[in-house]
Amino acid sequence: MFWVESRPEQGVDVVATWTPQEVPTFTTIPVGNSIHAYGGGTYAVSPRGIWVVSSDDGRIWLDGGSAYTSPGSAGDLRFAGGLLLFVRETDTYDELVVIDPDSGGEVVLRTAGFIASPSLSDGRLAWVEWPVDVMPWDQAEVWVADLVQGQELKNPTLVAGGPTEAATQPQWGPDGTLYFMSDRGSGWQNLHRWDGAGIELLVPMEADCAEALWELGYSSYGFLPDGRIAMVAQNGVEHRLVLAEASGAVTPLATPYTFFKPYLAVYGDHVAVIGSSPTVPQQVALVATDGSGAIEVIRSGPEPATDAAVSAPQILRVDSDGVPITVVYYPPLSCVPGQAAPLIVRAHPGPTHHNELRLDAEIQFFTSRGFAVADVDYGGSTGYGRAFRKTLDHRWGELDVADCCNAAVGLIDLGLAEPGTIFITGASAGGYTALRAVSSPDTPFALAAARSAIVDPNRWVETAPRFQRPHAAILTHATAGVEADRVSRPVLLVHGDADMVAPAADVRELAEALKSRGMLAGYLPLADVGHYLSKPEALNAALSAELAAYEAVINRADPRG
Repeated sequence: MFWVESRPEQGVDVVATWTPQEVPTFTTIPVGNSIHAYGGGTYAVSPRGIWVVSSDDGRIWLDGGSAYTSPGSAGDLRFAGGLLLFVRETDTYDELVVIDPDSGGEVVLRTAGFIASPSLSDGRLAWVEWPVDVMPWDQAEVWVADLVQGQELKNPTLVAGGPTEAATQPQWGPDGTLYFMSDRGSGWQNLHRWDGAGIELLVPMEADCAEALWELGYSSYGFLPDGRIAMVAQNGVEHRLVLAEASGAVTPLATPYTFFKPYLAVYGDHVAVIGSSPTVPQQVALVATDGSGAIEVIRSGPEPATDAAVSAPQILRVDSDGVPITVVYYPPLSCVPGQAAPLIVRAHPGPTHHNELRLDAEIQFFTSRGFAVADVDYGGSTGYGRAFRKTLDHRWGELDVADCCNAAVGLIDLGLAEPGTIFITGASAGGYTALRAVSSPDTPFALAAARSAIVDPNRWVETAPRFQRPHAAILTHATAGVEADRVSRPVLLVHGDADMVAPAADVRELAEALKSRGMLAGYLPLADVGHYLSKPEALNAALSAELAAYEAVINRADPRG
């Protein structure tokens, strides 16, 4: 079994290899890429060894051996039929590439705006592609063609997808037919099958069974030897592991996890997952499918010191202008009796994403210091079907802000928060939401903390990575930008100077404008840090700055402070 494992202290990722009764071993080459801005699909396994994309030089290597490509932006590696397939991104389009390991010869099989998920079986190649001006969760197509002598595609056929359909994750099944996920018809990402003549919806359910394609290499389902199909099904913030029978009947598999990474695999008659919950750290585990409920943990993140040291959440439904939204509320570990704790509302990044119901060290950092935390799945979040996700189109900075504000008001009504000690925070797109949320005089928030924030979506249409420019265009509108003279509450800005997604120059400009108005609670520039604060020292600095900013507001509000 194989997976990618992070080494935060070293700032690298490596591929882990595990076999029963053995401790994991790791690749000598650190892996990583930035294809489509967010990377993915950094390794493939073959009889020769593990093929990896080196984070050092961007080349594809056979670990412990030679490099097979020149430096570039490669990902979604797949090995099948004795061939290595991968996607390479150029400045203007993607290439679907095949390498013959024996000769080292490289052939470009297909070009398109964007390409993902090559899957080869018995000379038939399937893949996903979409145009340069859309996002793959809005429109994506599954194609199939004959791969002739490993060098040429013939008879390309469009299987599924189009302007109102996102088809993704094609896999050839043991029966030789093509399986894939699609939101056709229902608006939910469900499993379908194509037999060369027609498409059949196999497992209809009101759940999203495939994640939005932010990274390459996703796999949310797999085929068991007995004919059943294991899948991850998402309803809002909660993930479930289920087994689909040939009849279409669905049986849940009991696990201790409420969140699964989109990298499911089948290992014998077990399902291999990377799972976690608000009280269980991220674990690589094997889940039995025989009804025994047995789970073998192969690798685990750090365990909490005690159960009492973890804040377990409540899942609440709060009204937002007539629409129910999901709020995940984490109470503080200790608070003053009879007094609501100060509250931090978090707007998730994306914004086409969702809150993850898992053990989150950042949440526990604040709940252990007397704060409550509320994660809001605002309009536009994933896991609620296509229609809910599309509500944010051309309303970014408005609908998400209204939902976060209404979540805060709803928690006040429930006695879980008090005016004057409610804050909002977010990273990336969530940072933008936080900034917009304090751009009104009647905001319920006393301060906004914005990390790696997007400041001007209209400018971002031009400055965003190629993959995400259509995302900005779909979300933005004429008045979407953050205007310093409209900000009515103090703002803390945290930003890496090597951020290639959200321009640091925009944040520096905003910081200067806020400072001139006395609205800058702080500006923390982080040297040599990108969009993600993956290095422990950068994250610790950001959390400390946030805590200090919140405490400063609380102390001013408390006459005893």
